[in-house]
Amino acid sequence: MKNILYSIAAILVLQSCTNENKTQERKLEGKIDRDQIAVTTKIPGKIQKILVEVGQQVQKGDTLVILELPEVDAKSIQAQGALNAAQAQYDMAVKGATDGQMKQLHAKVAGLKEQYDFAQKSLNRMNNLLRDSLIAQQKYDEVYAKYQGAKNQYLAAQAELADVQHGARIEQQRMAMGQKERALGAVDEVNVAAKERYIIAPQDMSVENINLQVGELALAGYSVVSGYINDGSFFRVTIPEDKVKDFAKGSTKTLVIPYLENKEVQATIETIKPLSSYANIATAYPDFEEQQTLFEVRMKPVNKAEAKELLTKATFIVKQN
Repeated sequence: MKNILYSIAAILVLQSCTNENKTQERKLEGKIDRDQIAVTTKIPGKIQKILVEVGQQVQKGDTLVILELPEVDAKSIQAQGALNAAQAQYDMAVKGATDGQMKQLHAKVAGLKEQYDFAQKSLNRMNNLLRDSLIAQQKYDEVYAKYQGAKNQYLAAQAELADVQHGARIEQQRMAMGQKERALGAVDEVNVAAKERYIIAPQDMSVENINLQVGELALAGYSVVSGYINDGSFFRVTIPEDKVKDFAKGSTKTLVIPYLENKEVQATIETIKPLSSYANIATAYPDFEEQQTLFEVRMKPVNKAEAKELLTKATFIVKQN
C-alpha cells in the first residue's frame, strides 16, 4: 500500500514539474535596459564644483562639472605674451625704422648730398683749370677721386633710406608673419584647453554615478560622470536556438510590463546575436537543452517617448501570439 502511495506522489510531483516547465516555456521574460554613457575629462584637473546630482535628468549641453586648471591659466599668460612679442616683431618688419631712425637717415642723406654737390663743383673747376694747363694731372685725379667717393656715399645713403621706407626685406616679413601665426596657434590651443574646464553633457541623459568628489584629481580620460541615455531604451531577452524562428529580425513583438499593471508595449526586433558568456543571460531560468546555443534578442521600442518612463533593469514578458 505504501509503495502505491509513493508512486502516486511521485507521479504528481513529475506532473507538477512538467506543468511548471510548460509555464516557464510559455512565459518568456527579459530585462529593460538602456545604453550607457560615460562623460570623461580631456585634460587633467581638480574637481572644483559639481553641478548635478545622482538621478538628475540633464539636457545636452548642460554643465555637469567644473574643473580647476591652474596650469592652463599660466600657459594662457605665456601664450598671450608670445603673441604680443610676435606682433611687435611683425609690425617692426613691415614698418621698418622708427621715426627717430628716419630722421637720422634723412639728415645723413642731406649731409652726403651737400658733400656730393661740393665735390661736383670742385671737379668742374678742376676741369677748367686742367684744360688751361693751370694744374697738374695729379691734382685733378685727387679731386676726381673725392668726387667719386662722395657720389657713392650719397647713392648708398639713398638706397638705405629707400629700404627703410619700404620696410624690411620680404623674407624677414614672412619670417615675422610665421612667428605671429605660430603664437596665434598657441593662443587658440590654450583657449580650447580652457574650455575643457567645463564638462558638458554630450546627450540627454540621466545621471547614475558621480565618480569623483570636489578636490579630487581627474586624470585625462577618467570617467567623471556616468549615466543612461534618455533615448537609449531597449529590451533584452535570451532565447534558445529552437525559438529563433519566432523572432524574425524587423518583426514587432508585444511586451507586457508587470510592474505597470501588465501594460503592453510594442517593440521591433533589431538584432539577434549568440551569447558568448553565461553571465549575459537576460531571461531568468531560460528553458533550453544543454547542447543548444543561447541567443540574445535586442528590441527597440516603437514609441520612444513612452519608453523613456520605463525603469531600467525592470522585467518584461514577451506576449505569445
